[in-house]
Amino acid sequence: MNNTAILAGRTGLSLIFILSGLSKISGFAATQGYMHSMGVPGALLPLVIALEVGGGLAVLAGLFTRWAALGLAVFSVASGLLFHLDLGDANQFNNLFKNVAMAGGFLLLAAQGAGDYSLDRLRQTRTSIGHANA
Repeated sequence: MNNTAILAGRTGLSLIFILSGLSKISGFAATQGYMHSMGVPGALLPLVIALEVGGGLAVLAGLFTRWAALGLAVFSVASGLLFHLDLGDANQFNNLFKNVAMAGGFLLLAAQGAGDYSLDRLRQTRTSIGHANA
């Protein structure tokens, strides 16, 4: 049950970032304009896309999960503070705390690890077998 829950959690946490990153590619100019309007250099957009898609895929696959989860946790809080800090607006308030909640999920994943259904576990198993045969 635990490994299945971890896989389901990784899937849920990762999909929002994968889909968001891919949508930024198709709406590149509009996203850059929005970033600029919020005081964030639009030149950072390729890095944002790489983090969202790459980090999301890493978490989904369970590859370098602890590091990817930490990176996405920091990104979630930073983007929440940069883009959703208007606490007088109920929608922005909710979006900020959704980001905080996602960061919490990523921190739990970083602490727990990817579980058995992951490339991290496969890598660990192969490394253990390699050392046993040496």
